[in-house]
Amino acid sequence: MVELARTVHEERQSRDTKSGTGSLSSRSERHNVASSLQHSEQRVGVFVDVQNLYYSAKNVYGAKVNFSNILKAAVGRRKLVRAIAYVIRADVKDEQNFFDALENIGFEVKAKDLQVFFGGAKKGDWDIGIAMDTIELSPKLDTIILVSGDGDYQPLVQHLRRAMGCRVEVVAFGKSASSKLVEEADSFLDLDTTPAKFLMRG
Repeated sequence: MVELARTVHEERQSRDTKSGTGSLSSRSERHNVASSLQHSEQRVGVFVDVQNLYYSAKNVYGAKVNFSNILKAAVGRRKLVRAIAYVIRADVKDEQNFFDALENIGFEVKAKDLQVFFGGAKKGDWDIGIAMDTIELSPKLDTIILVSGDGDYQPLVQHLRRAMGCRVEVVAFGKSASSKLVEEADSFLDLDTTPAKFLMRG
């Protein structure tokens, strides 16, 4: 797997030199080439930063995320070992119904309460939790799929690829994804290329 990651990285550098780093065309090209390196025996783990996807879809499209289609597109025909959705519990309407729907799709749901600080400030994120889970599960996985566009995960992706020898794929809405995160990954599935497939209205 280390050799595979190195090969993909070299191919990426070559393409970026020719086409320009970060362009939408080079992103699509990278995904197509990297997809050809996927095979049915790869053990895959999917880790979804639900808050990041939720707000990306809401802010860019004014729509909700179709997590079922994202899971199917990310995994393809490979062996899914774990699919974990990380959510923030904020005691809002239909929240539990949403969590139940994620479980019905096939996700293991991990939830934590929204933190409310003195003065009204609020915080809710799973950065450390996702990082710990991916690192701990990496020995059992060939490919780690991070569903988030948060640039804070760039060092994590570097570590998973270089130290753990895993292939790392990022799935996110390109318009709101960190370019540094995208360029660090072995492949990038840009949900903006076919938004109707990955969004739900209403």
